[in-house]
Amino acid sequence: MEGAQLHRQLALYKNSLFEQGYLDGQFNQLEELQDESNPHFVDEVVTMYLKDSARLLSNMEQALEKNPPDFKKLDAVIHQFRGSSSSIGAARINNECVIFKQFCDEKNKDGCNKSFNQVKREHALLKRKMDRYLEIERQITRRGNRASN
Repeated sequence: MEGAQLHRQLALYKNSLFEQGYLDGQFNQLEELQDESNPHFVDEVVTMYLKDSARLLSNMEQALEKNPPDFKKLDAVIHQFRGSSSSIGAARINNECVIFKQFCDEKNKDGCNKSFNQVKREHALLKRKMDRYLEIERQITRRGNRASN
């Protein structure tokens, strides 16, 4: 696939992520930090987010499994999860975190469980979408490296 075609594909795919509400303007700001001196910045940040957020989801699950749930721990973890999600522009996850936190504040175990399942679904969807986005970006980078050699 030609470089220009890959760039178009990446732009269209990114636009679809915005249109579907997966990403917000914060993701554009993240991309603006990527330049020739740090050409893999977005890849590194998103990869780190996905790894860290998987750990946070596990921590939330453990806190929910306690009887009664550890709402204090849940509140701390959801705060961290929401912050990291916001920092990469993960809009749908961020919105679900707001709902989860409300249930946590109310100490509503059933609400937390339902909301947590939705957070996990949104995270899995975002991971698939971002894996695809990063793969296209990596193809562009590899193509650029071959062209400059």
